[in-house]
Amino acid sequence: MHQPSRFLRSLMAAAIVVGFAGVSTAARADLLDDVRAAKKIRVAIDLGSPPFGTTDSAMNPTGSDVETARLLAKDLGVALEIVPTTGANRIPFLQTGKADVVISSLSVTPEREKVIDFSTPYAKIQAVVAAPKAVAVKSFADLAGKRVATARGTTNDKIATEGAKGAQIVRFDDDATLITAITSGQVEIFATSPAIVKTVADKMPAAGIESKFVMKEFPLGIGARKGENRMLSWINEWVARNNGNGSLATIYTRFHG
Repeated sequence: MHQPSRFLRSLMAAAIVVGFAGVSTAARADLLDDVRAAKKIRVAIDLGSPPFGTTDSAMNPTGSDVETARLLAKDLGVALEIVPTTGANRIPFLQTGKADVVISSLSVTPEREKVIDFSTPYAKIQAVVAAPKAVAVKSFADLAGKRVATARGTTNDKIATEGAKGAQIVRFDDDATLITAITSGQVEIFATSPAIVKTVADKMPAAGIESKFVMKEFPLGIGARKGENRMLSWINEWVARNNGNGSLATIYTRFHG
């Protein structure tokens, strides 16, 4: 059998080196290690979705998801960088690397589980249809021929679109613009969360804004990119620990009652 030429042996050696380098690089590409090395975790949060995420009178971020993210960063031993997002951009921000994780009233659904991973649920959220007390709405069937507002790209949008077949779905970019549309009289009926219903009701008490019916209930999870198993494992342990000691419940009760 002929021995490989010196040139061929050099090429083979180079290929082996490149191959090992590729394996080494892949092994180092770990989000948990990267976050700890950077001493910072970037968390995507919708600050236009009170009381999950909003800003106070001094324009500082606050809300149940903000405080949850702060607790997570503290326990991880890193600084928190909030990446402001909208309902429609939460998953794209995660997939494109603009954020490390998402903590933003992100409900766990089979469709989303196909593209991202979720932590153990840390809270629950309902999707409801709400309107002024004088508006007679009790089910999806009652929405036929009516305008129903919602925030674009959210679970509320999806459920309302699928359930209210005969309705005209009016989509706004985020919860903040949805709230403005309702309080300014552009729309009466809207598909959202109970927290947004309370926010609108507080802004216009004379209208008697109330939840008419529950479309669906979902667990809320922390979103992570596919394949980041060590980070997800750490987060799951963190959720279990802080559910057990009551810290997450305390945050949720503070903002949601």
